[in-house]
Amino acid sequence: MKQFLFLILLLASTTNRTWSQNPMVCRLGFAYDISLSPNWGKGKPVITKIYPYSSAEQAGLQVYDIIEAIENVPVTELTPPEITAMMNPADKNEVALRITNLRDLDKTIVVTKDCKRADAITEEQLAVAFSMYSPENTSERLFVCPFKTAVRADTVDFRTFRTFGFEKIDDNNRRIELAINSAIEKELKKKGLIQASSPDISIQTYYSYQRNPNYRKTSVQQRTEARATYRYDFALNKIERFPFLDITTPESDAEYTLQLGVRLIDRKIKPGRTIWETEANELMEAPFKLESYAQSHIPLMFMQYPYVKYSKNVTFLYSQKSYNYTGLNYDAANLSHILNVELNSPAHAAGIRMRDIVEKIDNQSMEYTAEEFTAAYKQFIMNTMSLRDESTVFTDANGFKQCMFWNKLKYIDVMDAIQNPHNKTAFAYIYKYAPYISPSGTNVCIFVIRRGKDRREVIIRPSIHSEMTIEIK
Repeated sequence: MKQFLFLILLLASTTNRTWSQNPMVCRLGFAYDISLSPNWGKGKPVITKIYPYSSAEQAGLQVYDIIEAIENVPVTELTPPEITAMMNPADKNEVALRITNLRDLDKTIVVTKDCKRADAITEEQLAVAFSMYSPENTSERLFVCPFKTAVRADTVDFRTFRTFGFEKIDDNNRRIELAINSAIEKELKKKGLIQASSPDISIQTYYSYQRNPNYRKTSVQQRTEARATYRYDFALNKIERFPFLDITTPESDAEYTLQLGVRLIDRKIKPGRTIWETEANELMEAPFKLESYAQSHIPLMFMQYPYVKYSKNVTFLYSQKSYNYTGLNYDAANLSHILNVELNSPAHAAGIRMRDIVEKIDNQSMEYTAEEFTAAYKQFIMNTMSLRDESTVFTDANGFKQCMFWNKLKYIDVMDAIQNPHNKTAFAYIYKYAPYISPSGTNVCIFVIRRGKDRREVIIRPSIHSEMTIEIK
């Protein structure tokens, strides 16, 4: 797994640079593309990801916002490198962005830069680096959905359309269509559109669910083991297994087929033309209700409105992190040294300060190099495979195929392995709230801190930072 080398690679990246002493890394808390879409911000930055707990999230920026100007300079007058430079000015801590979206045609948002030393390791990074201490709480997965999405070839600015409505429901399928429309309505309102009786766009849906007349029976066990499908289920707010077959599966292997399509039809400029369409075509090994499919998959289908990146087979990245936050930043060159303590954090409230040295965390020594921590972590994973639940196995986004949750019947053994000093598990405090690390449920961490000649125990009560993101890769 890539996280085996995470700390070592981070060390190399921070110690081999020729920057001035104590270089800082600053970000605004979002990622963006320079859009190629004629329908949504062509040639301009379009925000594709907002990082949780970032200044961008706090300021109110949203995915698919179009950045029209930076510090009142239109982005059309800037090259991509100039856009990057203006979003990270050396002489300012704030950046004013003028944005547009489906809700606001002209809005200025001021975003504060989040800065830290380039050689500092945060607890968010530690959660990723040591995720196999608790894959239940930190993991990344890729999944592909068989969606086709089409837009008009000519330039149709989707910002022109501010309201929506639904075409007449088929009374013979009223229950199904109400369920589908309800899911669509929720997504469009989240994007800022307003439902109206005389809308700018009308919504047309089509669907089918049937037994496959070309089905050729094969071994159910063979199909299930080779092509188990996991996706994020918006209705349940978690990763779920679905009875869908892989997109490479021959159609004859599917006992059932399902189709769901949605068209957005212009009622404002050129009435009757379809401006955007998405369609899902699933091959299934078992029945699955259309209503359930709408609830779990329409949010995924509408992630390509108004900004379309892929016309076929969309790949999604699901990322979840839930970890203990104390506010400590560790020195990549010497992990026992504190480079920074974030203000108003639990560690700051407990009295820990920059340049303090951490000797122990929960009786685990911190006096090891990044290479030693990494080697011990890799060995820990290998030695504890028998304590994991094989029924939960999944492949993570890095391609590691043996990710598994802990076996609930072996939590005591997991705790013993975590507490074994030989395993060098000091950073398991990131997940101390978990029942297999602290069965009592007490989420209190004891740090042994040295400051000069003074050595003392410090009790920290962390807060739990939880975040979940779904993005189109």
